[in-house]
Amino acid sequence: MPCTGRVAIIHLMKALEKGADGVFVAGCLEGDCHYQAGNLRAKKRVAYVQEVLKSIGMDPERVAMYNLSAGQGPRFAEICREMTERVRQLGPNPIRKNGERKEKAA
Repeated sequence: MPCTGRVAIIHLMKALEKGADGVFVAGCLEGDCHYQAGNLRAKKRVAYVQEVLKSIGMDPERVAMYNLSAGQGPRFAEICREMTERVRQLGPNPIRKNGERKEKAA
């Protein structure tokens, strides 16, 4: 998406519903959004989804928001590693049936 402000709550929830073990949103640095406040809207949406997860007994750490600039490639790679390790520690998504991912039909 051109801006994290376009990421809707339903996008985050659907990813988890379909079996994703974790989801993160990477947006512009706060105060440096090309679309004015899109990343701030995304941050609020991620926080809301974390609260929903907590209320249903899922670990809210499965969803995260990170802010970085396009010139921070090494930081992006570090975030990917951090999130991967966090999700590994949390284990598989409890929504997944029989520990398997739902696959698209070819």
